[in-house]
Amino acid sequence: MEQVPRQQYTKEFREQAVRLVLEQPVTIPEAARRLSMSGKTLKNWVGRARHGQLATVGASRRPVTELEAELSRLKRELAEARMERDLLKKATAYVAKAQLPGTR
Repeated sequence: MEQVPRQQYTKEFREQAVRLVLEQPVTIPEAARRLSMSGKTLKNWVGRARHGQLATVGASRRPVTELEAELSRLKRELAEARMERDLLKKATAYVAKAQLPGTR
């Protein structure tokens, strides 16, 4: 699997993501899926927020360039398209098999 460049999230985004988990009945994995981010990253943010250290997250990372962010987004979209394609292939095979004569 290819390494996806690390994202640089704004302070406001981190705070909103943590609020989504802490203030609403949403699990960390579900919130991460909704925000298209890593569940482990969100879990770390929530843990730091509970200890009052959320402001220190991401202070030592270099900013992600626009090209790296675009590449990351396109890789994520490609992975989703491949999953959808594979699902459609399986569904087509299932329907075709059901329509063959002599099958149940």
